[in-house]
Amino acid sequence: MTDVSKTLNARNERYGTFSVQAAISQTLKNFMRQSPNWDSLDPDMAEALDMIQHKVARILNGDPRYADSWHDIAGYAALVDKRLNGDSV
Repeated sequence: MTDVSKTLNARNERYGTFSVQAAISQTLKNFMRQSPNWDSLDPDMAEALDMIQHKVARILNGDPRYADSWHDIAGYAALVDKRLNGDSV
């Protein structure tokens, strides 16, 4: 088994099938893009929300008790929070 195959198998076990996770993620992201304030977001805000939705989709499709997914969500929000408050990242 190749390294890529091993990685893909491990991700599938942790996060569920990629096609289902991708469908959840894209639905969440499309919904966000239809909101009134989407076009007024700064690039880091939009990217953080995209990444948060990616992590939410992984949680909904895979292991909801995998703490790293929750930690990542907090991290993306913290990046924007730090910038808005003038802190270095």
